[in-house]
Amino acid sequence: MSHASEPLPDNSSLNTSPPARRELHARRIVVKIGSALLTANGQGLDRDAIGSWVKQLAQLHEQGHELILVSSGAVAEGMVRMGLPQRPESLAALQACAAIGQMGLVEAWSSALLQHHISSAQILLTHDDLSDRQRYLNAGNTLRQLIDWRVIPVINENDTVATDEIRFGDNDTLGALVAALVGAELLIILTDQQGMFDRDPRKDHNATLLSTVRAMDDGLFAMAGGGGVLGRGGMVTKVRAARLAAKSGCPTLIASGQTDNVLLRLMAGETLGTLLTADSDRLTARKQWLAAHLQTAGRLVLDEGAISALRVGKRSLLPVGVIAVQGSFERGEVVECLSERGERIAVGLVNYDAECARKIVRQPTDRITELLGELQSREMIHRDQMVVF
Repeated sequence: MSHASEPLPDNSSLNTSPPARRELHARRIVVKIGSALLTANGQGLDRDAIGSWVKQLAQLHEQGHELILVSSGAVAEGMVRMGLPQRPESLAALQACAAIGQMGLVEAWSSALLQHHISSAQILLTHDDLSDRQRYLNAGNTLRQLIDWRVIPVINENDTVATDEIRFGDNDTLGALVAALVGAELLIILTDQQGMFDRDPRKDHNATLLSTVRAMDDGLFAMAGGGGVLGRGGMVTKVRAARLAAKSGCPTLIASGQTDNVLLRLMAGETLGTLLTADSDRLTARKQWLAAHLQTAGRLVLDEGAISALRVGKRSLLPVGVIAVQGSFERGEVVECLSERGERIAVGLVNYDAECARKIVRQPTDRITELLGELQSREMIHRDQMVVF
């Protein structure tokens, strides 16, 4: 972070004024909460704070928002349970702390959500899970099913089995990856800071809180600092996460989790924290990403009913609407969807390889298990993994 005595970066492109934000209409939201907030001054999980956030999440849930929670705190809780004064340095000790602390972390969220009659689910991920094509699809399908069931997933990095991730990873990045995975419309990162400042407010009382800035503005890095004792991240990881989310068209809000009713006030459009905007909306970013795959791995020929379901009904592509399969492709590759006349209808990530796809074309969903021995997915291509032209 820039010191008061050092030359400051040119902030002319940054909007540091606090104009009122419009009410945020994002339906699918990823909320990330860090270790510094979750642990009560080194005394273990702050259950009162968790209860406060859950009360807000419950209200948003009741309003129809689809919520995914990315929660840090397993290693920090494990340290407290084991009476460790500082974060261990050895990988084995870190992983042991994560294993011990994860028990309390999940129980705390689950019990608090159940008080509001909301079911939750634990999902542990590594970055490898989101880089492997098939595991990426599996994770996405599972999360979408949970969202459809109105269950709130509680996601953490799988520190118990991670190697380099536990040393260099951070849940800010994981939150951004999850936002891209589920097609979230907003990523909220709650921290112990009010937001992002143009200089270090601990050293310069004239530091200004940035209200709304472009996530892709390179000048932000010059203003970002390091992490604290319990956490691995700092403002720099939040900037990187916001840039990663922006690439999928998802804006990011960085705000203080210690502010009363912060989630409800943010969603109402109150000017709190820092909003890092994406240069394009989610659909445009998705189209750009999928459209970049000029060399698709194969083709699916659709009947008129399927085409209408995609274009008019905005639905997923089911096997029953596929007439033919062309080419050889693996599960998770990008395929092209065509009409019988050869018109390009859509592109997307396919849930079945070519061999399996050929076995289930023209078949209703309830026959997939009979034909393949398992139901990998109800959809040939899920709506969230597709761009329709």
